[in-house]
Amino acid sequence: MANEGHFRRVVLEGILTAKVSIDIATADFKAMLVPREGRRRAPSIVEIFRNLAEGGVEIRLLHSGTPSEPALRELKRALPERLTIRRCPRLHAKAVVVDCCAMYLGSANLTGAGLGAKSDGKRNFELGIWTTSSSLIDGALEHFNALWEGRRCEGCRRKEVCPVPLEEPRL
Repeated sequence: MANEGHFRRVVLEGILTAKVSIDIATADFKAMLVPREGRRRAPSIVEIFRNLAEGGVEIRLLHSGTPSEPALRELKRALPERLTIRRCPRLHAKAVVVDCCAMYLGSANLTGAGLGAKSDGKRNFELGIWTTSSSLIDGALEHFNALWEGRRCEGCRRKEVCPVPLEEPRL
């Protein structure tokens, strides 16, 4: 898929349909607005995560930098119990795994410009795949879990950037 196709497939048909879990790896994390037909107000992705987590969906978000100020502001209001956020400064991968059975793997960060929620003149040029291949999903989740669990931290040569491995956000 390319460009605006990301929003429909990854967000509307993927993230919004999660029943059990969402695992996200992204270099950049912003409070992307999620417009939907028939709705006056577009909620942010943080609000959507909050609603999904309160409904029982386990969400793990692994990102590399500091979330945008609007995202941090929303997260500070209340971090749901089932939404866990960790940071790894070396992370550059972009993946979204929904219910361990569907996955986006590509170039887009979890931002409006990346996932195509912005208008045609403001979105990034992105490429990615959406797959239900269990072997591809298993491989991506093995990599994600190795990062999430800190199995790559010991050999990391960026400790000066990440003095506390897999630090939780300071909200």
